[in-house]
Amino acid sequence: MTEAISRQGIESRSLIVAMWGNLFMAAAGVLAGFLSNSAAIMMDGLFSMVGFVSLLLARRISGRVTAGPDRLRPFGYAADEAIFVTFRALSLLGLVLAASTTSIQRIIAYLRGEVPAPLNFGAMPYYYLIITLTCFGLWWLHYRAWVKTGRSSDMLKLEGQAAAFDGAITVASGLGLAAIYFFGKGPLAPIAPVGDSIIVLLLCAFAVGGYFRDLRGGLAELAGVTASPDVIAVARRALRPALAEDGGRLSDLSVNKIGRTHQVMVYYDPGRPVTAAQADRLNLRMLRDLRGALPGADVMLVITEYPRRWPDEVWPG
Repeated sequence: MTEAISRQGIESRSLIVAMWGNLFMAAAGVLAGFLSNSAAIMMDGLFSMVGFVSLLLARRISGRVTAGPDRLRPFGYAADEAIFVTFRALSLLGLVLAASTTSIQRIIAYLRGEVPAPLNFGAMPYYYLIITLTCFGLWWLHYRAWVKTGRSSDMLKLEGQAAAFDGAITVASGLGLAAIYFFGKGPLAPIAPVGDSIIVLLLCAFAVGGYFRDLRGGLAELAGVTASPDVIAVARRALRPALAEDGGRLSDLSVNKIGRTHQVMVYYDPGRPVTAAQADRLNLRMLRDLRGALPGADVMLVITEYPRRWPDEVWPG
């Protein structure tokens, strides 16, 4: 219990620092984008704003994600982490769509003869230096916290990846704008007036794949999709000694990943009459063995001679 509280404290501190770091980057991005007339910098700031809002939710989720079942949530609160991942990915995909649409409209207007307002490069180097250092500082903070908490927190892992990705996008955006600054009157002269919009489109194209993977992973967990084969193999190995000692037959085994936890359903035929106390002891033994291999996992023991799906010959429907 003390270890769980310590891990929760590490996670909470990391998320608090990241929350204020994202708010700082959002304010800096919006201000710098306004002063420089750069859509790429403005988008960078809006990404950080989404990060700030999602971290507000993450802090609330972090405090209860390991709570057990209660009247309101009979299966516990582990699914909240998957909901968070899905919400964040959807928000960022929406921002990517809006930024892409705006950039395409600006490029089309330029092709029709409208000349966009020029960029102001004065404050850009300072902005990119500060924001890049902040992003990779947040990545290092999240990575250390993730390691200290046993590499089990999807929120810390996601936020660490997001900070590193934001840093990479910031660097790429800065290099693109630097190319426009140095070569805008030379080889890049034909596209220099809309170079900022082109950079936004390239960054969106680069980012959309990662956000879509996060969305697909979160939805898969919420839909109850089976965990990966290697996780199932780990669960089988961990449960084998308890089942062998009891002497019964494993009818089926299902494993679902939900946030940082795994829900394991064991369909077990003991081959003899058993009392509720005996079933409880076996369930607790399996739970202890499994958590040694998959921290935070939960086991539900189902005494049955059938697997997860009723055979057609006994199915009443």
